[in-house]
Amino acid sequence: MFQLRIPHFARYAASTLIVAFVVWVYFSLLHVNHTTVALTLLLYVFFAAGRWGISNAIFTSILSTLALNFFFLPPIGKFTVADPQNWVSLGAFLVTAITSSRLSDRIRDEAKEAKCQRLEMERLYDFSQQLLATDNILDLLNSIPRVITASFLTEGTALLVNARGRVYHSGNSREQISDEALRAAATQREIHKDENTGTVLIPLMMGVRPIGALAMQGNCPSRQSLEALGSMVAIAVERAGAVEQLGKTEAARESERIRSALLDSVTHELRTPLTAITGAITSLRSQLQLDEKQKEELLAVIDEESSRLDRLIGEAVEMAQLDAHEVQLDRQLHAVQDLVDQSLQNAQEIVEAHPTSVRLPKELPRAYFDLRMMEKVLHHLLENAAKYSPPGSPIFISAEGMKDAVVVSVADRGIGIDMLEKSFIFDKFYRGPGHRYQVQGTGMGLAIAKAIVEAHGGDITVTSQLGQGSVFSFDLPLRAQMPDAGG
Repeated sequence: MFQLRIPHFARYAASTLIVAFVVWVYFSLLHVNHTTVALTLLLYVFFAAGRWGISNAIFTSILSTLALNFFFLPPIGKFTVADPQNWVSLGAFLVTAITSSRLSDRIRDEAKEAKCQRLEMERLYDFSQQLLATDNILDLLNSIPRVITASFLTEGTALLVNARGRVYHSGNSREQISDEALRAAATQREIHKDENTGTVLIPLMMGVRPIGALAMQGNCPSRQSLEALGSMVAIAVERAGAVEQLGKTEAARESERIRSALLDSVTHELRTPLTAITGAITSLRSQLQLDEKQKEELLAVIDEESSRLDRLIGEAVEMAQLDAHEVQLDRQLHAVQDLVDQSLQNAQEIVEAHPTSVRLPKELPRAYFDLRMMEKVLHHLLENAAKYSPPGSPIFISAEGMKDAVVVSVADRGIGIDMLEKSFIFDKFYRGPGHRYQVQGTGMGLAIAKAIVEAHGGDITVTSQLGQGSVFSFDLPLRAQMPDAGG
């Protein structure tokens, strides 16, 4: 709230005029007794003490005592007191006025201090809330000086974290706060204020271990708030550092898990064709008498297993390219029927043991996609349906036009997917524990399909029921302005 600033000399003049006005009203107009005058003047002394401080209140008390003696205590018009009881009245008035003034001034100071403490607590609370807004250590360190400057209205703030060896600034702190002073403060344990520059240096401590220092220039809060501020910053920095370290640990653990899965999958999948190729070559080079038909069969095994090895290595390379966003998509307007026909033609050997039914609406809109890449998606889904369905069970391909996309689905009547496995089914190298060694594969097919669909700006999902089969669905965007994640 806006308060009018009155100069000190004007306050004394105002108090003199008010006392004179009260005396004139009671002496010339109302003719009241001296007790009423004393109580009225005492009320104004309380007001002066609460409004303008103890010095003005004491001045008003002395002035009121003199006016009470001169105008209302006999002999009137003189500064002498005839009745000794009136000396007691004047003394009691003066002592009461000064004492009350002192108490009122103390209450005012305490209220002002309480208001400042409340404001600082609100700022500290707001600052603590903003500290929790991010767990990224770099974002946090860059934001702390800026937030402190904005919250506490300082001229500048600087932060040093020993583990980083770097000073983070805000405002005019680069010119006013030296890095050497911060590094010196980081080795101390007490808050220090440079009287020459007005800079307050706050060591950041975690227990007895210093982790850095904080410097504030101008308009600094109380010492208690500075200590609380230093503790909150130290805890926030340690917390963000711990979260970062935890993230690195989790990333390392995930990397180790993927590496183990890769080794397990690649070792098993590559060893099978290599064993077959080695066996066939050994048989051909042996002294056994083989007829032409047997030789052709062995050569066919070598050719088939070599192709399988090439496909496995190709999938691994393709997955790496998709992860690195090195695949450029050539999206054009295509009919979904063309995608289905080409996929079925390339997957004839895969689905030959399964009657395949295609259900596409005649009015299905054309969509924007890379035909070659999306054919791989549908190929992987058909291969997955064939692998995990008993021979002779049907496979259904269907599509449905939506508002912004065409949803293509591949359904089977296979073994289904457990609810727990659904959250891992699109992970790289993941294969169900019950089928890891019964069904050939590297666990990359669905991961590749997911990466390609997401590169088109779409999504791929699965719904399944154990013993009843699964339905895999993916989106084909209808608009050309889609994010090219692969580029």
